[in-house]
Amino acid sequence: MLTNRWVNATGKRLVTAAFVTALAAGVAGCGTGKMTTGSIGRGGKAVDTMSTGAISGSVDQLGRKYISDPNNKPVAMQYATLLQAKGQADQSLAVMRKLAIGYPKDRDVLAAYGKALAASGELQPALDAVRRAQTPEYPDWKLVSAEAAILDQLGKTQDARGLYRKALDLKPNEPSVLSNLGMSYVLEGDLKSAETYLRSAVSQPGADSRVRQNLALAVGLQGRFDEAQKIASQELSPEQAQANVAYLRAMLAQQNAWNQIKAEDKPTTN
Repeated sequence: MLTNRWVNATGKRLVTAAFVTALAAGVAGCGTGKMTTGSIGRGGKAVDTMSTGAISGSVDQLGRKYISDPNNKPVAMQYATLLQAKGQADQSLAVMRKLAIGYPKDRDVLAAYGKALAASGELQPALDAVRRAQTPEYPDWKLVSAEAAILDQLGKTQDARGLYRKALDLKPNEPSVLSNLGMSYVLEGDLKSAETYLRSAVSQPGADSRVRQNLALAVGLQGRFDEAQKIASQELSPEQAQANVAYLRAMLAQQNAWNQIKAEDKPTTN
């Protein structure tokens, strides 16, 4: 049986990438550290459904466009997103830092800059950037949810959940916010509550692949691997879904092995 302490640590390793990039949570490649946000390219294909080769090809293509016009906001933001997906967090941050200098009051840019900072582990600067992007008299629910996700990573759980609920007041039944709230419970090790919120998120119109992959994660962490793979397979290729579940199985098996070792090392009493 998994302990909340272990689920907490494992959950943090698996979902931090989702929080800091999309801040709407996606674990389509939990074994590879693949991170996701939004859609890329003419077909609007979500990054979390792209293969490694497709991501690399798109990085090269957008990189050439970026070099020719680094102040092109859509190109720079898409390029930063793909660099995140490729695991190049530092380069992604450099792109967004330069863009933020050129667009110091642009809410979209500041929010994306905050996410890039968070992806590089600079959580307090990330929080400051997201808060700077917010307009108190006309709050943006996306920024409220982003701030909550960063607070979750800083360990300020109750503050984070208060903001998630504020975001839901601004945008009722928004699947990405419900998903982030569910992942907050994953970080805490409360997988039953996490599953409740994630199932609610999946049932909403507009729920995307990232939301469903988070549900698959919460289900898989409870040891229901077949169900998790079925959920993951709705958007991922069978190979990707199988790889994700195999990764979860390996981590759970590792935990069981450590539990056995600890039990054997305990002194016996007569």
